[in-house]
Amino acid sequence: MKFRLDSPSDLPGQRAVIWRKSPVMVALAAVLGAAWPPLILTLPLWRPNNWMPGLSMDWRLQVFVLGLIAVPAILWVLARERERSNRPATRLGVVWRFMFFGGLLSAAGQVLMALLTAIAGGIGSAGVGEAAGFAETVFLIFGVGGLPIAMIVGVSYALWAGLCAAFIAFEARPAPVRDRLGVIGETDAV
Repeated sequence: MKFRLDSPSDLPGQRAVIWRKSPVMVALAAVLGAAWPPLILTLPLWRPNNWMPGLSMDWRLQVFVLGLIAVPAILWVLARERERSNRPATRLGVVWRFMFFGGLLSAAGQVLMALLTAIAGGIGSAGVGEAAGFAETVFLIFGVGGLPIAMIVGVSYALWAGLCAAFIAFEARPAPVRDRLGVIGETDAV
């Protein structure tokens, strides 16, 4: 069997899809999409120091909680887009949208964290020079150094969530039925 990628239509995931009828499958896709394997598999190996919500909560638990909020939100955005324009029409489109929104969310979160850290350091500093030095250090570490890493992690997390959504919340669109004998009415034909 020879596999060729001569055109974009040769890529896998190009079959048309529709939402599954069961809302349980959409909820399952949201929960499994938030349960990114690197987060879940490292919890028993490296136990979190603090399970309680707050500033010192383990970062893996914070990311998991963020995923529990972000994945259903992206599914909601997809449902609204699907009602409006009947897109995304393929599994590849679903995964692509998750990766796009996941990259945007991770970049926005990293920039917001850098800004809040710089503001907090500026408020606690003794003078203008110390505040400027603190802001410069924070923007270099979290903005320049941390932003690409945050985006890589965010896009890979979103890839997992997108694959879960594409294969659990969506199913292949059934083939259209031709009305050969004129028995099926206009509204009954798929």
